[in-house]
Amino acid sequence: MHALVATIVHHPEDARILHRQIRALVDAGHTVTYVAPFRECGVTPWERIRSVDVPRAKGRDRVSSLRAARAVLTRLAPEADLLLFHDPELLMALPANRPVTVWDIHEDTPAALLTKPWVPGPLRRPLGGVVRGFERHAERRLRLLLAEEGYRSRFRGDHPVVPNTTEVPRTPLRPPGDDRVVYLGHVSMARGAHEMVRMGRRLRDHGVRLEVIGNADTEVRPLLREAHQEDALHWYGFVPNDRALRMASGALAGISLLHDTDNYRHSLPTKIVEYMAHGLPVVTSPNPMAEALVTRRPEGPAGLVVPFNDSEAAVRAVLELRRDERARHEYASTGHRIAQDSFHWPVQARLFVKQLEEWVAEAGDPVPLRDAPGTSGPPPTEVPAFPGGVSRQRKRRRAALRE
Repeated sequence: MHALVATIVHHPEDARILHRQIRALVDAGHTVTYVAPFRECGVTPWERIRSVDVPRAKGRDRVSSLRAARAVLTRLAPEADLLLFHDPELLMALPANRPVTVWDIHEDTPAALLTKPWVPGPLRRPLGGVVRGFERHAERRLRLLLAEEGYRSRFRGDHPVVPNTTEVPRTPLRPPGDDRVVYLGHVSMARGAHEMVRMGRRLRDHGVRLEVIGNADTEVRPLLREAHQEDALHWYGFVPNDRALRMASGALAGISLLHDTDNYRHSLPTKIVEYMAHGLPVVTSPNPMAEALVTRRPEGPAGLVVPFNDSEAAVRAVLELRRDERARHEYASTGHRIAQDSFHWPVQARLFVKQLEEWVAEAGDPVPLRDAPGTSGPPPTEVPAFPGGVSRQRKRRRAALRE
């Protein structure tokens, strides 16, 4: 199977897209062409996949990126067995001549618009209604994958869920220490940027460093830079997921201070699962799914819950963990066990790949015979496919024609 994977919004090394889904497809023996904003993000593409660069859609500047994406997808879709895309924006760039098309829905987009700083306030709710309309239309025309069970209520049909689980090591790289806490993931106001800066200043006085590993919204970057310069925290910016998790290992705790917004109310923060998988106690705001995972599992608690928008409570929780080494290690051990039993990605990876294979098999339409991607000389923004770049299905079709 030859899968064409596309995003113009996400970072090319997005954990769900690259480190989970694309890796799962490649490991299963399938060919992948990946359309993403490599140059703007300063990313060197994987050699095992064919990579096509497009401009990134950010803020209100999305038209040029959509035009470029539509041109690329129009050219590449006919040679693929499957088109898997990750942004609602790409609904407006889908070509008419395309294979089985799957929209992987990462978030509650209408709810997320309520917190997007680049969307004018008066337009946020009306635009959310427009997006709901797009979703209903897409449900009739496309296959859908959902990242959360909580997204099911937005749709009439029964769509498969591919949750944001993670690779859980057999044992954590290091036990939890006592001199630093980490935040892993994108940073925004709604994800607790102000609270983290205040936390960093207070924890610094107690000899504990806050490390922030992740990209940030434009409006948040000056705040993080200033805090970094005054040594209130250490902001690393974007770091590829596999390396970020190694950096987080051995921290006193992993923090998640999401605000009480519609977009987060019914979602499980992936970062919490990643903290637990790598043996970190968790300090989280009382997002319902996060609280249930951290404090209400039969295995026992994996960390502490603090009120929304309360940096002082978060500081007290961190210092409590620092004082109580036994509790710190028990939380870490319990969290790792929960992650290993319930959130190990390879289990989901097999189901994810199987679902895509079944959809392609159900379609049953012959794919136009043509050269393998990359053999006719790709443009400068593309990396040729790795050896064996023709999908297995297409090889069988050619063999049948020769016979």
